[in-house]
Amino acid sequence: MLREVSDANSEFGTGLRRLHKYTWWSLVLLSYLALIPWLQLAADTERRVPLVVVTIGAGLLTIVQRTRFVNDGLRHGRRGPTVEHGVTFVLTVAAWGYATVVQPNPTAWAFLPGLTAGGVVLNTPKGRRRPTAFVMAVVAAGAGLVAIPLRDVEPGGGFPWFMAVLAAGFVLCFAALDLTQIWFWDMVVQIDKSRELAEELAVARERLRFAADLHDIQGHHLQAIMLKGELTERLIGRDDDAARAQAAELTELARTAMTDTRRVVHGYRGTDLRRELANAVELLGAAGIDTEVRGDARHVPPPLQELFGALIREGTTNILRHSDATRCVVVLRVDSTTAHIRLVNDGITPRQATPGSGIAGLRERFATLGGDVRGRVIEDGGDATFELGGHAPVRR
Repeated sequence: MLREVSDANSEFGTGLRRLHKYTWWSLVLLSYLALIPWLQLAADTERRVPLVVVTIGAGLLTIVQRTRFVNDGLRHGRRGPTVEHGVTFVLTVAAWGYATVVQPNPTAWAFLPGLTAGGVVLNTPKGRRRPTAFVMAVVAAGAGLVAIPLRDVEPGGGFPWFMAVLAAGFVLCFAALDLTQIWFWDMVVQIDKSRELAEELAVARERLRFAADLHDIQGHHLQAIMLKGELTERLIGRDDDAARAQAAELTELARTAMTDTRRVVHGYRGTDLRRELANAVELLGAAGIDTEVRGDARHVPPPLQELFGALIREGTTNILRHSDATRCVVVLRVDSTTAHIRLVNDGITPRQATPGSGIAGLRERFATLGGDVRGRVIEDGGDATFELGGHAPVRR
């Protein structure tokens, strides 16, 4: 089985992995808005013990739980809201209400229920997201309405009646922001799945085409061979010269059938570079050679698939016959103008260090497409490796 170093345990390609990381970080980093009340606490000269405990506890709770909710949401585990989601949201709303009572300016505390609500909505099935966000907004606003009459501090600059709806606004804002990010991520995942499905369908169509071509060729030739054979049987003993002529035609028909069959099989198998890589890894592994494949064969343009497959076959044979290798690395790289392939192995011997006729033949094939092949020994301190590399231009 291919072991791609850059993505050994992930089902996603490089672009999807990067997008996944970006989405995760963009959602998780928002949780650090919960640390803003800590800045207010640092500026507070009194630093009352209950306020210190609530500030630190609510901030850590919001950060930890939102991170967990984001992880669950990106893994598509959206079966909530659960009891855990509800308890976390109630605790952050309670912290917000407490700050409204004891803090002159509790605005920053309104982030806490908003951040938690965003994480809860991420784990809510699509049909229940809007009602869930609305209920949480109402709860946050209700906490503000209950807390405002209990305030025991002077507002300083006008009584903040807008506190009653501030948390509700943050709840709806963060819910919308988080859902937008998740919606975009879901769309990209669906596109990637569609691409994989399209590839599978293309493979299935190619197999059907191959089966149909093979059936047509074999059916035609076998029918002709059968008729010629029956005719030859009837002619034996009656017209031996005619029987010999029919037998000669029989031989020619069989030879033509074999040639046509080989042509169909070659056209079917020669275009799948991934199969050649898989065969190489399997063969080298059976010989005790640890093999790694770096890069994605799907990125190699179709016109170069067969050419690169030939290099893989030649390189694998070269390693098995002419080296004492214990490790091999296959590198595929495609940029805007050129596709590159390299096989690097250790355990080189004088026989492998001298390129043979197989590499010369590869060089001729690559040259027809404007490319080149090179085999060389690479000295790295006391270690030496052999590199068989090829490149060819990418034609758009």
